Amino acid sequence: MAAYAAIVVCVIVVLVVALLASQAHQAKPVILYVNQGNGVVNGSNFVPMLDFAVSKGFNTVFFQIYREGDLLFSPGELGTFVNETHSHDLKIFFAFYFTNSSQAMPNSVFGLGEDGISLDMSSLNLGTQENLLASLEASYHGETAVTTTDMTSTLKPELLILETYGLSMQQYIRPGIVASVGVFATSSQADYQSQFHYALDNSDGVMVFDYAGLLKSGY
Repeated sequence: MAAYAAIVVCVIVVLVVALLASQAHQAKPVILYVNQGNGVVNGSNFVPMLDFAVSKGFNTVFFQIYREGDLLFSPGELGTFVNETHSHDLKIFFAFYFTNSSQAMPNSVFGLGEDGISLDMSSLNLGTQENLLASLEASYHGETAVTTTDMTSTLKPELLILETYGLSMQQYIRPGIVASVGVFATSSQADYQSQFHYALDNSDGVMVFDYAGLLKSGY
């Protein structure tokens, strides 16, 4: 009986550990980045993108709505996108892609029900990046994120996402940041899955770049 009880206890412990690990993963952001430069997503194909995200286990979408100074959608369109995303039990961050210090923060789209704002501005110098993040935080009350190729970035948004694309960048994956997987930096579906799970297991989440690449690859 003692041996049987010990086995039961061990099984319970294993199940509890597995459950806690599963819950920890579920709590992490699993982000699908929608880059409008690689493939346009608008009112005609937004819901299929959400269906795809759900089917692949994503819980958050970084939806690029601002590129190089141009706002791509009206507030009304964005409000519809937010409602559709939430109806799929997903979070949505509006992603702003900055390439020049003269490009202004599109404050007009704040507060449309989005879960956060992500700044994509790696081509800018650190001072400009700091100013843009400070400007966002001064006028925006939702969650802030930054995606960056600078593995030593000193920026402190609520989500700092390092673009750790490819096996050579796994050395920068660590707790305290969200790691990334680039579909273009994978050789096969097995390689993609391996990089994805390494990033998710060893950081505070994972971002996949990008939706168009996933569709093209068939992953």
